[in-house]
Amino acid sequence: METVLVTGSSGRVGQAVVAELRRRGHGVRGFDLVPSPELPDTRIGDLADRVAIDAAMAGVSCLVHLAATPDDDDFATRLLPNNLAGLHHVMESARAAGVRRLVLASSGQVNWWQQQRGPLPIRETDPVSPRGWYAATKMFLESIGRGFHELHGLSVIVTRLGWCPRAGQEPEIAASPWSQDVYFSPGDVGRFFACCVEAPQDLGFLIVNGTSRPIRTCRLDLTVASTVLGYHPQDTWPEGL
Repeated sequence: METVLVTGSSGRVGQAVVAELRRRGHGVRGFDLVPSPELPDTRIGDLADRVAIDAAMAGVSCLVHLAATPDDDDFATRLLPNNLAGLHHVMESARAAGVRRLVLASSGQVNWWQQQRGPLPIRETDPVSPRGWYAATKMFLESIGRGFHELHGLSVIVTRLGWCPRAGQEPEIAASPWSQDVYFSPGDVGRFFACCVEAPQDLGFLIVNGTSRPIRTCRLDLTVASTVLGYHPQDTWPEGL
């Protein structure tokens, strides 16, 4: 059993990940701007507060880093401090604390134009084609994740996620057959990240796609998730909402 710090633990993905890790018996600590429901060990702070991050990181063996501005937004006031400077604080804190595995949340938006135009399915080795500045921050995350593995010997898993809808986003997915094929149910999200946490310790660096089962077209290939992590999605839109 691991002791896992989940940043962004109060968000839609964060709550699903916390619930599944706890169900499997892992020790879980949350870090977010507000308390995480049903998680007694929640540390309150933001990604600019390195002292608070260091305190939350103490005694942790695995980091699941979800906290970020979750879509395109103002670069200077939102994306830069949260997705870039905040990433720096979290990863350097994890390295200094001796955390053995980093699981970093990227996005299917790094392959946006291939999702729209093909060829499909998109494999993790395909060239990136970012939608915008949010996706560009995730490309940075992926690159420094590789750097931390090579420089510091850490096990780093980068997760390119489909769409786990936040409150109010369900109608957007319901109106879009394309979105339904990259839907990621809360239950599947939890199981996917638990597979990342529980992957063999000798796994070095990995980029892996994660979605639920598509209805029509497989857009993000799940072969690596299945064969390396043992992840098998159970839900299809709109199951699991």
